[in-house]
Amino acid sequence: MVMKLDDVVQKIRDNEGILKERFKIKSIGLFGSLARGEEVIHDVDIIVEFSEPIGWEIVDLKEFLEDLLGVKVDILTKKAVMSKPLLWKSIEKGIVYV
Repeated sequence: MVMKLDDVVQKIRDNEGILKERFKIKSIGLFGSLARGEEVIHDVDIIVEFSEPIGWEIVDLKEFLEDLLGVKVDILTKKAVMSKPLLWKSIEKGIVYV
């Protein structure tokens, strides 16, 4: 599937209120193939930081974003990634925050 980074960023920004209120998102960023500008992508890699603890609502967030973007979404939490220094180092510089 061909997607443009700017289009994905705009769709997320257009839904910022829902993301903050319903899903308690403090920050959201894109990484991986879409953030690198690759033309054909199979999924969107998203890293999120929550303003408060979240439980199973992360499943609802995944479904919401997949419906919004029309493509499979993989979500990582910033807290989890930062607990793995090598993983964090490998993706940190390529994150495009929305």
